Amino acid sequence: MAAARSNSSDRRRGVVSIREVAQRAGVSIATVSRAVNRIPTVNPELAKRVWKAIDEVGYLPNTQARALVSGRSRMLGLIVSEITNPFFPELVQEFENLAVAQGYEVLIGSTNYEPVRTESLIHRMLQRNVDGVAVMTFGIEEELVQKLVEREFPLVFVDAGPDLPNIRVLKVDYGEGIRQAVQHLAALGHRRIAFISGPLRLRSAVARRDAFIKGMAELGLTAPPGYIIEGSHTMEGGISAMERLLDLPELPTAVMCSNDMTAIGVLRAAYLKGLHVPQDLSVVGLDDIDFAEFTLPPLTTIRLSRADLARAAFDALRQQAEQAGSPTMQREFLVSTSLVLRGSTAPPPAGA
Repeated sequence: MAAARSNSSDRRRGVVSIREVAQRAGVSIATVSRAVNRIPTVNPELAKRVWKAIDEVGYLPNTQARALVSGRSRMLGLIVSEITNPFFPELVQEFENLAVAQGYEVLIGSTNYEPVRTESLIHRMLQRNVDGVAVMTFGIEEELVQKLVEREFPLVFVDAGPDLPNIRVLKVDYGEGIRQAVQHLAALGHRRIAFISGPLRLRSAVARRDAFIKGMAELGLTAPPGYIIEGSHTMEGGISAMERLLDLPELPTAVMCSNDMTAIGVLRAAYLKGLHVPQDLSVVGLDDIDFAEFTLPPLTTIRLSRADLARAAFDALRQQAEQAGSPTMQREFLVSTSLVLRGSTAPPPAGA
């Protein structure tokens, strides 16, 4: 009885040997080792028996030992811009779900848009011997990119990255979703359409602004002076930018925003000014965070799927880790956008 209790206690602490797993599965220790390290030559039926035995005896594989055997840590790094923006926790959750399902661990860091912090996070992850890092910051300075890529380490960037063997790029098609939004507003009758961008030091913010200008030009429209304002991708930035629009001699009838947090700030500023959305002002966001459908009114927005983005980032890192040197490896992964219609857009007020 005491021995059983001791054995149970050991198992709770993870003190179960690989030999016990081999005995339970009826295979050799070498087969257990190869199955745990997910070596593809292991017979699928034997691998299934090994993992069943692992569950039964409570064996916890030593990840450091596995890394020594396989040369891979089966850990991936994920760096996001701002963990307080609802877009990024949703992205992290999607990425982690994919990674865990494939036997990977994930190290996560947040940059707060600080280049020094970004570089420090990546260096720390490299010290942990991760198999690759996805830098999901939607804007990273060229100088920092060059410093990072010189290490010839698997990296994934959003929107931009040098054409090197160790770099994969997630290309977000902002143009399609923004074009749909501009056409939607124009079809409703809007002509005075403003745009609040993100910080223009970020490549993605410039791409979104330029897509708006192009979408307007395709319809023969231009934004009047003062209608394109640089924001900060925050609610506070949305409020501040909307206050500047409210000071213009002629108020826009619609405002498009570079992300949903900015759009939520615009809704707040409009409310404080006594404007009704969408009767007095139409508002469009970008991202389609989960919170967007719970604003008042629910926010019309351009969907940038976190699931698609996470899948592209994970697939890019996994390819580099598992198919290094293969001539068929993708360099670019396209992520689409599309318009989601809700209650924050309507025809402009009469006489506008």
